[in-house]
Amino acid sequence: VNKKAGMVVHPAPGWLTGTLVNALIAHCGESLAGIGGVRRPGIVHRLDKDTSGIMLAAKTSVAHSNLTNMFAAHDLDRRYQALVWGTEIDRDGTVDARLGRSNFDRKKQAVTSKGRRAITHWHALRSYPPFATLLECRLETGRTHQIRVHMAHIGRSIIGDPLYGRPLRAGQMPDVTARSCLTQLRSFGRQALHAAHLSFAHPVTGEALGFTSQLPDDMQTLIHIMDHAIATRARG
Repeated sequence: VNKKAGMVVHPAPGWLTGTLVNALIAHCGESLAGIGGVRRPGIVHRLDKDTSGIMLAAKTSVAHSNLTNMFAAHDLDRRYQALVWGTEIDRDGTVDARLGRSNFDRKKQAVTSKGRRAITHWHALRSYPPFATLLECRLETGRTHQIRVHMAHIGRSIIGDPLYGRPLRAGQMPDVTARSCLTQLRSFGRQALHAAHLSFAHPVTGEALGFTSQLPDDMQTLIHIMDHAIATRARG
């Protein structure tokens, strides 16, 4: 499934309809009932509501069991693309920092020595000075909000992230053009995070499978805004 930003994965208080689970049941019918549990039929992993991109769903109990085991063993290749604030970041790097629930805000995760081990590898795809960097993040583990927390932990939070974001300030911008661009970037309505690639062995046949999803239009628009500002500044 190529999930759109804004779609909740499974029903919860306040989100009883319009979820991915509702759509799966409408598409697959009663054959999906009971696969993985009544509340989350077919679901083997999840994306945050405002994260877009590739998700897997199981249509049989055997597929669900095998896929769940793959996720537990981290036996998949999951790659995300994220637009993060700032450009001072190594081309390649790894964050190995344990994550657990925050002691100060129960809705948030935090880096804590008592948390579960979490590892995120990143590769810088492109820089948009002085605004942002487009990263490819590869998950070695799959903790709640992992990429969002890890990027904030190294001082490169994701653009638009309402929980962990630390936007650049107008005073850090060198001129009027850059400050105008920054205003547009700061108004982005979700975390600029997209599940771009997923590859794994078919849960029944073992066939190697891989799926890729292009950046959605809203993230492409952010890139266009930055490209335009960079070109305008270069012309003086």
